[in-house]
Amino acid sequence: MSVTVGQMAPDFTVVNQRGENVTLSELRGRKVVLVFFPFAFSGLCTGEMCDLRDRRGEFDDDTVLLGISADPKHALRVFAEQEGLGFDLLSDFWPHGEVAQAYGVFLPERGMATRATFIIDREGVVAWAVVNGPGE
Repeated sequence: MSVTVGQMAPDFTVVNQRGENVTLSELRGRKVVLVFFPFAFSGLCTGEMCDLRDRRGEFDDDTVLLGISADPKHALRVFAEQEGLGFDLLSDFWPHGEVAQAYGVFLPERGMATRATFIIDREGVVAWAVVNGPGE
């Protein structure tokens, strides 16, 4: 079961594509859009991340956009550079899928997160959520 609207967002600390720690609770006071995606470089995921890149200007200035997948940081770095993504991609690689599991969107039989988005308000509460199946 995935995290639902009104719940506190599960806290986590993972590395971004540059190897820097990102801790969700340290972003309190700002809105966070947390986007789980299955794999870097796959067709649908590339399109989704590039759409977010292209629409970044539609977000409030105090909104932090974070993409997250079970890919290793090195793959995410190349993916972000290749696609010109100007936001952090977080590596949920090890322990494998731990953040996706906490949010209820990990598919253990496939070793990946399903496609899901959680908007987290300034107090750390999930304000909006959508979970889609693979390929949706």
